[in-house]
Parts: sequence; structure tokens; C-alpha cells
Amino acid sequence: MKEINIPVAREGYPFIAFAGFVTIVTALLDYDIASLAALAVTAFVLYFFRDPERVAPSAVDAVASPADGKVIAIDKVFDDKFINEHVYKISIFMNVFNVHVNRTPFSGTVTDIQYSPGRFYAANSERATLENETCAVVMESENGRKFAFVQMAGLVARRIVCWAERGDHLRIGQKFGLIRFGSRVDVYLPSQVQVEVRNGQKVRAGETVLGYFPV
Repeated sequence: MKEINIPVAREGYPFIAFAGFVTIVTALLDYDIASLAALAVTAFVLYFFRDPERVAPSAVDAVASPADGKVIAIDKVFDDKFINEHVYKISIFMNVFNVHVNRTPFSGTVTDIQYSPGRFYAANSERATLENETCAVVMESENGRKFAFVQMAGLVARRIVCWAERGDHLRIGQKFGLIRFGSRVDVYLPSQVQVEVRNGQKVRAGETVLGYFPV
């Protein structure tokens, strides 16, 4: 039997249930304006935690976007935190209307998880890069390609959720976490990668190709 997939992230269940409960109570008490407002909040929370199906790229060397949102930076830098080499750092900003379920950009094994507590500045600012709360997942593919992706909290986002653990084998497009209410994900790819996205481009988690590893 095919597994039934409810297209809502399970982390949203408590929020949806609470908003729905408030809606029912205010409706039973005949608080028309309050019940309409609560219904609108319930609808937004349900929309925020939506979890649509995605089809991962079929090319074996393709790197998929880990997040829905907009590319706000593509920089070539030396990464001394995760994979210790020159990399392309691609930053993707998620607003409150984007799908917030994050997906693995490339298949491999999780070699490290690095959580860093911090502040909650606007995720599209330079200050956020230096000071915000983050959770980094470092991975290595079967043929030794190292890469990393970093969930970053933002001004509204106050909760990073990462289901991945060290030693896990994750496939491209597989869900590994989410960030509650708007934020950013940075991807660190070796400099040999052929980047296929541009600044300002909108991307979809698990589907949009960020680039290709060299064959």
C-alpha cells in the first residue's frame, strides 16, 4: 500500500491545532470579528507549514537547492569552518510566504552537525552571517565530494529544526529540517562546481539545480 503523505510539516501541528481551537471557541461564543481573525490566522499557519511533494533532479552530478526562496548572494570564499577549502557560498533567503521545509542538496553521509547559538538579526543582512543562530550540516558524497549547508535564524525565525544526525545517509531532495517563520540557508560547494543560478533568482527546495559537480 502506498504511504499516505499529509502535505503539512508535523512541526506545524501544534500551531495549527491551537489556532483552530481558538477559531472554534470564538465562533461558539458568537465573537464574529474575533472568529474571522482566528480563522485567517489558522489559514496562514496551515499555509506556512505546507509541505508539497518535490521531484529531485535526475542528473547524478546535480546539486539541488536546499530551500525555497530567492538567491541573495553567490560568493567565492575560503571556508575555514566546514570543508576547509575555497568554495562557492550560495545564500538563499526565505520570506514568510515560502515553503519552509528544507531538503538535502546532494546525496551523501552526514559527517558533522554544528549548532551555534546566536542572535536574530534580519537574515538577509551581513550582520546575520556573523552573529545569528545557525545549524550547519556537513556531508561527504560516496566519491568524496565534501559540501555543507547552513540553516540560519532570522529576525522573525526563532526556531531551527534539524532532523539530520551524524552518520545519517541522506539522498538528494530528502527533507532534513525546517526553520520557523522566515530565514535563510547558505550552501557551501567546492569551487570546481559549475554554478547554474544567479543573484535574484527564485528557487525551489529539492528541485532547482544550483549547479553541477565536475564529472
